[in-house]
Amino acid sequence: MAPLQNAAFSTEPLILLYMDSTGKIAAERVADGFGMSKTQLAQTAGLARETLYRSTRIGAPKAQGRLREMLEIISRVSEWAGGKDQAMAWYRAQPLPAFGGRTAEALIKDGKAAAVREYLDHMALGGFA
Repeated sequence: MAPLQNAAFSTEPLILLYMDSTGKIAAERVADGFGMSKTQLAQTAGLARETLYRSTRIGAPKAQGRLREMLEIISRVSEWAGGKDQAMAWYRAQPLPAFGGRTAEALIKDGKAAAVREYLDHMALGGFA
């Protein structure tokens, strides 16, 4: 588990730290890495609680896609946010003016990960919210 503790300083994409040997995102690893329960992780990713407690459902494309999108966004902001934990706080609570004050979390839950990525690209190029 040492790589998870040092994830804030890793140059490796955050998502790779949470993958299992088959290339799927291990929900328990993600929950542990962010200090939350699987129920809290399910809520954060916009998934039903049962999804992360049933091995047949956690591997489903929708569940894997939501977790992947969440981790990708958090990974993209972790450097300027000050680490993965601060990036998670940003993801969950920071209102984004370009989206009427909605958070990245709310947008991901609505299937708008591409819009959040475009927003982050725009901001990285020096754009304004």
